[in-house]
Amino acid sequence: MKPAAPRARARRRRPRWGPAFIAPNLAAIAVFMVFPLGFSLYMSVQQWDLFTPPRFVGLSNFRTLLTADPLFLIALRNTVVFTLATLVPTVVIGVVVAALLNRKIRGLGIFRTILFLPLAVSSVVMALVWQFVFDTDGGLLNIMLGWIGLGPVPWLIDPKWAMVSLCLVSIWKSVPFAIVVLLAALQGVPESLYEAARIDGAGEIRQLFSITVPLIRGALSFVAVMSVINAFQAFDQVYVLTGGHGGPESGTYVFGIMLFQHAFAFLDFGYASALAWVMFAILLALTVMQLRLSRKYSLED
Repeated sequence: MKPAAPRARARRRRPRWGPAFIAPNLAAIAVFMVFPLGFSLYMSVQQWDLFTPPRFVGLSNFRTLLTADPLFLIALRNTVVFTLATLVPTVVIGVVVAALLNRKIRGLGIFRTILFLPLAVSSVVMALVWQFVFDTDGGLLNIMLGWIGLGPVPWLIDPKWAMVSLCLVSIWKSVPFAIVVLLAALQGVPESLYEAARIDGAGEIRQLFSITVPLIRGALSFVAVMSVINAFQAFDQVYVLTGGHGGPESGTYVFGIMLFQHAFAFLDFGYASALAWVMFAILLALTVMQLRLSRKYSLED
């Protein structure tokens, strides 16, 4: 009976250490996540310019934002265009390149290293480099177009071309992440399925849509959700590439720029907080809808 007593005391002592170990993590979550969210929600019903005391205005910020601010509609339109123009090419290119990289071919290691380099580059540095590439007068891209007889394109001057430039940079940045996720999913697909499909006479395209895409649907959903979230939160590359005013004629005036202007240029933190919560509501609705569609298709399969 004596050896059992220390063992019982040890079992009683263990639960006391659990909260002690997780307390730092819980404190970090409370300080860096819960408090900012709560403070942002509180500020969304206030009017505050950082220098005077906050003044309660209720839902006035949300009402003005959704019904009386024409810039909100411009930012919403540009963000939707930017999201779709980034999401679709990212997923398509990611699937195709991941399928190619999944094969055992010589030299793929070097190609993978080059392809994944954008993941290690800062968004600001990347935007500065692309700003030089898209320069109208002496930019590298226009020089290359001149070699084949095409005139200079106003990449960052014309509103439509500015959005195209922004989408190209975002795709270049997002595709490597999509490839990493999709390649990991592809490596879990049994090779026997492809062998059986080849025996039945299925070609590469048929194998892609009949085997690859259905079996990596979860990874595709994850890439799609992350691409939408990144597009809605885009700010640094937009700010550096086309300026903090939203580009030429508000051609790249997205939610990130609008939020930055109201918070740090106009010092209207209450209005900026309301915009942040509207963005959160839109993202939450899109994410839930996408996950439900993914679950529905999985159950049908």
